Amino acid sequence: MSKTRPAERDERPDNRHSTGVNDHGRWSTQRIAMYALFVASAMAVSFIEIPLFPLAPWLKYDPSGVVCLLAGFAFGPSAAVIVSVLGFLPHVFTNPWGSLMAILVALALSVPAALIYHRHRTRKEAAVALVVGSLCALMCALVANLFITPMYAKMDMAQVAAMILPILLPFNLIKFVLNGVITFVVYKPVSKLLDR
Repeated sequence: MSKTRPAERDERPDNRHSTGVNDHGRWSTQRIAMYALFVASAMAVSFIEIPLFPLAPWLKYDPSGVVCLLAGFAFGPSAAVIVSVLGFLPHVFTNPWGSLMAILVALALSVPAALIYHRHRTRKEAAVALVVGSLCALMCALVANLFITPMYAKMDMAQVAAMILPILLPFNLIKFVLNGVITFVVYKPVSKLLDR
């Protein structure tokens, strides 16, 4: 008579964090707490505004995209969605249209990156994920500006379109390169802290 073997544990290093949640998506108090920590971090850094582009000093960089990427890398696309949406809630009341654009761009950046990285958790795959996420976010940012900016700024679509090449494209390229480089550098140290 053959004996059934006990279920083997998945020993892949990145598949299980000390949060008590594996890739099957089970929720736990620890996981909810980690999500809340990422959301709070995204909210906090979203208030950091750094002007990057002298031609458009009103366009400012904040590192909230890094937090969304880190959450997606650590816990998958669902975390990327939650942090990308909830992280910008404080701004909805003061700048609803800007917040809508920020949420759409954060989703376009972090969700594709998380989907790609969770197939193979390697540095090469992380780099590919960041490039793909950045390209998706870049396209989303440009399209969102075309359609959303005229709704609240004293500009029409043609005026916004005229800003794409000289202003919007270079600003967003700088922004997403910064997000990608910072995420690539800090993710492994952050993941080690999560695994403790």
